[in-house]
Amino acid sequence: MAYDTQLALVVPCNNEQEMLPTTIEQLTAALLRLIEKGSIGNGRIIFVDDGSTDNSWNIIKQSAANNRMISGIKLSHNVGHQNALWAGLERAVAMQADATISIDADLQDDISVIDEMLDAFHHGNDVVFGVRDNRQSDSFLKHFTAHSFYKFMASIGGEIIYNHGDFRLMSLRAMRALMQFPERNMFVRGMVKSIGFPYTCVYYTRKERMAGSSKYPLTKMLNFAFVGITSFSLKPLRFITFLGLAMLVVSTVLIIYGLYRHVTNSTIEGWTSLIISLWFIGGAILTCLGIIGEYIGRIYSEVKHRPRYFIEEQTSDSNLQ
Repeated sequence: MAYDTQLALVVPCNNEQEMLPTTIEQLTAALLRLIEKGSIGNGRIIFVDDGSTDNSWNIIKQSAANNRMISGIKLSHNVGHQNALWAGLERAVAMQADATISIDADLQDDISVIDEMLDAFHHGNDVVFGVRDNRQSDSFLKHFTAHSFYKFMASIGGEIIYNHGDFRLMSLRAMRALMQFPERNMFVRGMVKSIGFPYTCVYYTRKERMAGSSKYPLTKMLNFAFVGITSFSLKPLRFITFLGLAMLVVSTVLIIYGLYRHVTNSTIEGWTSLIISLWFIGGAILTCLGIIGEYIGRIYSEVKHRPRYFIEEQTSDSNLQ
């Protein structure tokens, strides 16, 4: 059965000049194959240059001039992966693409499962999550931190698909619902799950990066994790409350014990227990202040309501009438 589906591929990228020629070639070939197969009617690849300092934008612009399937958006400066992704998603909604697939420019996500995603979409699913079936390509540290993050998010009630990144298909209805989220500190993979429309998952094996280097070092991964945790749960704040109550109970018991020792004249001078107590209480207070500070910082960022990004330049064929 042939479908007249308009498909948009949103590809955020930052300093990917080594990878972009391969990415453009493979994604273009994938769209042509899908059109020939009848899975889609036509397709467009939307590259979002997130403030690259290398030759990425020139490659995108030249490719757009020679390939009618390619559109390019250059952001004025680096605003982060999630905001760059959002810029591409907004453009796909403006194009009224029936289905939109987001994928990273490194093509570590397996584009061959796009067929399965479209099949699931045509069978009534508004969202199709691309889920990794293993993490064998990750280092021990990345595997451990990712596993810990997903487990922790599940424990605090965060709506997130285990081992899902930002490789997914969304229908136009789901995309329009997503665009109603006003927050600036975005954790898109959690936001999509909370929409609640029918969804399913397709599984694939993530590949090794073919060229270039990862744009997500440990520091960015940790910051991304903090955004996800503080965006979707108040449980860390509740943990502070329970920790304070627990310390109050322990302090009450120690006070009673100290008074008893004083009344029975069996007190002795010492500093070990005092120092341990001071260090513990001080560390607990600083940790609690840090957690509260994370939430206050998110609130501060949200209430300013600054634009997520500015477009410096775009290819002529990405202008919408």
